[in-house]
Amino acid sequence: SITKERTEVVLQGTSSLDPNDPTALWEEYEFKCKPGDLKRRPCFITPYHYRLDWLMWFAAFQTYEQHEWIIHLAGKLLAQEEETLSLMATNPFAGRAPP
Repeated sequence: SITKERTEVVLQGTSSLDPNDPTALWEEYEFKCKPGDLKRRPCFITPYHYRLDWLMWFAAFQTYEQHEWIIHLAGKLLAQEEETLSLMATNPFAGRAPP
């Protein structure tokens, strides 16, 4: 069966000095094939999966304690690690200071 609702993990960063500031602008990291922008054409690479995007789908069903790898992913994005950023469709901080 397929669920009727879609719970999703969204990774965002901000350049704001105070991330708790209500005016802080949060920018989303977009994945190559994970559902996100509704105006974007679906990504189909049959019979292959983009593994990170697929794992993000399962991470949404449980807590981060059950998927500790997501903490490491966030750390690598904060450090602007090129290998990790290559797995993403977009880097909202390209050419700028890290979030």
